[in-house]
Amino acid sequence: MTNRDGRQPMREPTLLLMAALADAPRHGYALIAEVAQMSQGRVRLRAGTLYGALDRLLEEGLVRVEREEVVDGRARRVYALTPSGTTVLDVEVQRMEAVAREARRRLGRLAGGAQGATG
Repeated sequence: MTNRDGRQPMREPTLLLMAALADAPRHGYALIAEVAQMSQGRVRLRAGTLYGALDRLLEEGLVRVEREEVVDGRARRVYALTPSGTTVLDVEVQRMEAVAREARRRLGRLAGGAQGATG
């Protein structure tokens, strides 16, 4: 299944990763911590998974390297969403909101139907 723009719906880790970059650029460790916090611990990115996803998002032009820093003698990249990344994230959020609205509508109808049948 693809979205209107021809993209596959995002998997939750990718969605959370992009959402973590939506309000501020972050480096890898901060992204791991932010995704864990946003998902209330359900999604815990390992370094290999994180950097694989970041490489894919870089290649797709959805994130960019904001800057590189040296911390304790080690290079550290700080990532940010690109304008395209912001657009793709917004489209995905709208898709998810539409699905949630429809699910709520149907649940409401089922709850109303169930109440009407029993009472």
